[in-house]
Amino acid sequence: MPTIKDWVSAARLRTLPLSLSGLVFSSFQAKSFGVFNTSICVLVFLTTLFLQVLSNFANDYGDTQNGADSENRVGPKRAVQTGKISQKQMLKGIYILIFLAFFSGIFLLLISFKWEFSSDLYLFLFIGVLCVVAAYFYTAGPYPYGYKGFGDLAVFVFFGLVACLGSLFLFSKNIHLIDLLPAASLGFLATGVLNINNIRDIKSDLEAGKVTVAARLGTKNAKIYHWILLFLAIISMLAYLLIFNNSSYYFLPAILLLVKNGKDVYRSSNPDPYLKTLAISTLIFSLLSGISLYIK
Repeated sequence: MPTIKDWVSAARLRTLPLSLSGLVFSSFQAKSFGVFNTSICVLVFLTTLFLQVLSNFANDYGDTQNGADSENRVGPKRAVQTGKISQKQMLKGIYILIFLAFFSGIFLLLISFKWEFSSDLYLFLFIGVLCVVAAYFYTAGPYPYGYKGFGDLAVFVFFGLVACLGSLFLFSKNIHLIDLLPAASLGFLATGVLNINNIRDIKSDLEAGKVTVAARLGTKNAKIYHWILLFLAIISMLAYLLIFNNSSYYFLPAILLLVKNGKDVYRSSNPDPYLKTLAISTLIFSLLSGISLYIK
């Protein structure tokens, strides 16, 4: 029987700072606009947590099922791959996370929309279902889209646009075109985390027929692509803060962390250690950018 330690390891807690970055920044936006709500914040946190762990469980299950997690894997060994958690047990864990995410998400929508069954509530319910479906079919199922190179786009959309814009709308019931800038910024950073993972796994992914963007580009070009993602993230957030005529620059130290990550990934033959540092740096970047927005 798998131990609690096995399940915690399969949950990949090092990815959680990344998934919470959108909520952190949108919370500061809500604070700045005077629409912050603690209950909504807590429920978004729980729903995001469940969806992230669901995604990690499904990734563990799917990559073993489809051959990407083999003995040739360079990165950390996975629970299903090593037999610590069987495929059947992991599938049960996935079902439990789907239920928890669905229950938490429904409660979140009811609280956010004050129990009014509006068109916006049904739209967010659809987005929630889409999040669950995207989390599972990224690497699992007969046609995993992550194996066709669409992982980067999915991460940009769900970790950036959906996470930031969705959270902000749940707080304020209103979003503007300019809000795309910070959402895109965090989406680029989330894509950067995935890119590090994919650079590390280029060889084993190609052997398993998993053709990621990094695999298509090759190691050298994928590292240049990583720099581009970091640059776009910095520029997008800087533009958003400047448009608000904000003179606070608390986020500047976080830029140094991102630049250091770019250098480390570019110079390393195995960038896996820098996946965790970029995830944490993204959370710090989100936090300090939010503070810059809030404190004028």
